[in-house]
Amino acid sequence: MGVWIGHVSARFLLLDVWLTLWTAMVSAKLRGETFVIQSTSVKRLCGMHNIITVNGQFPGPTLHVRNGDTLMVKVYNNAQYNATIHWHGVRQFRTGWADGPEFITQCPIRPGGSYTYRFNITDQEGTLWWHGHSSWLRATVYGALIITPRPGTTYPFTKPHGQVPILLGEWWNRNPMDVVNQATRTGAAPNVSDAFTINGQPGDLYQCSSSDTFRVSVKSGETKLLRVINAALNTDLFFSVGSHKMTVVAVDALYTKPFQTNFLMLGPGQTTDVLITADQATGRYYMAARAYSSGQGVPFDNTTTVAILEYKGSSSSKSTPTMPSLPFYNDTKTATKFANGLKSLASNDHPVFVPQKVNENLFYTVGLGLIKCPGQSCGGPNGSRFAASMNNVSFVLPSTSSILQAQHFGTKGVFSRDFPDNPAVLFDYTAQNVSRGIWSPVKDTKVKVLNYNTTVQIILQGTNIFAGESHPIHLHGYDFYIVGAGFGNYNPQTDSQKFNLVDPPMRNTVNVPVNGWSAIRFVADNPGAWLMHCHLDVHITWGLAMVFVVNNGPDSLLSLESPPLDLPQC
Repeated sequence: MGVWIGHVSARFLLLDVWLTLWTAMVSAKLRGETFVIQSTSVKRLCGMHNIITVNGQFPGPTLHVRNGDTLMVKVYNNAQYNATIHWHGVRQFRTGWADGPEFITQCPIRPGGSYTYRFNITDQEGTLWWHGHSSWLRATVYGALIITPRPGTTYPFTKPHGQVPILLGEWWNRNPMDVVNQATRTGAAPNVSDAFTINGQPGDLYQCSSSDTFRVSVKSGETKLLRVINAALNTDLFFSVGSHKMTVVAVDALYTKPFQTNFLMLGPGQTTDVLITADQATGRYYMAARAYSSGQGVPFDNTTTVAILEYKGSSSSKSTPTMPSLPFYNDTKTATKFANGLKSLASNDHPVFVPQKVNENLFYTVGLGLIKCPGQSCGGPNGSRFAASMNNVSFVLPSTSSILQAQHFGTKGVFSRDFPDNPAVLFDYTAQNVSRGIWSPVKDTKVKVLNYNTTVQIILQGTNIFAGESHPIHLHGYDFYIVGAGFGNYNPQTDSQKFNLVDPPMRNTVNVPVNGWSAIRFVADNPGAWLMHCHLDVHITWGLAMVFVVNNGPDSLLSLESPPLDLPQC
């Protein structure tokens, strides 16, 4: 009888597995969207401006998908600039052709052209976003990508009464493309922004902006899920809500152990999901954001953007909203405290698989430098030109092919495979006076090749060559564990002993501390060409980037898909 019961149990188990898979397939949907990139006239800061938008919206449309869905977005470029769209944080398993960075995974969509991005959302839930990835187009071309759990599953926290995307942005009164083009032409640093925005609006503290200030309405006692995204081009941002605590529950679409905080710090590219309960007196409260500027002597926008959390029953015309106490601009201690509070959820439903052994141990310096301008005077210090680099290589985008196309078709001469595993010169990376002999990086297009399923550790070491500052480093195609971080020069003997290999936070963008280091680990299980770069766009413009080329796996199901027929050509 026991054997018979065992067979019946096995049958029911197999049936249960099949039903689970069938339910997942049935519940998954193909979600189609159309993006039209175009010039749109908007009023901000007392003037009319023509900006590049998607579907005439600023910010662009919020996309809602479920875990397991397939997203297909047809993009028409009706603007005067080359364009691409990057789906920031989407893993893009085997669909690197849809990742979006210009000349890395595709040639740009030329004015008048189109391209369809098609990819699956695989085992991801939470808040991601999409943005332009061609020059400085993402200054105004961006929007939220919200991934909800599969049907029949829930959040690992109490379901909120509602959710609101909060997109923190950066605004220039000039055409941002003109700003970066002028800086590229002269070699000088670009002008800082004129304002920050929340959901496209500067808010009460700027001229001509009060009537359009973004508002969130709440009932007393209810809990909202704020999906906060730092879409700013060049600025780390502090965010806070007057008189209210927030409970962090996820970052970069990855669940965290919940913890309470009065403030958030987000580098460009990062997202943070927080629960906020309307547990204060009926009234109006500012949600505010301003810069965290870690670099000494580095110009930054010192203004503050606000939106309003408005209790139902409060007077919208008479009461002045309560302002939060934001950290000071250079409060590195507070920014570090927030980063140290993040831990992976590490539950049965959300297990943690931190690589315990490492196959590739890489050490990459990141930072700014200067290049001489022979025979002319450029706009940088002492007539030089600003540059940035990893391991003293300042990345140069190819122009005749994307790196992924060159790798896939075997095209020669587009890139070399010799990106260094370590800096060529060892020095005191965070010293106050770094020798001028190592200020000038080499401009080149180099990649690091990784075999499929390689376990990788990267020490990202900040430098003080020209000016030390925090660097939000984003890796395309992967999430990674942040197993350690600290200030000063990384010490492999002592610092590695302090690594968190139990419940470290997992992200797609890590803030390397000012004059410090971060250690990340991931498994290279996604074939393709994956850009790793500073998400301060001024720094990627100057070359603070490199590319991992990950080889195909042992069979077709672990290899890059064939390129789409409509893939843009250079």
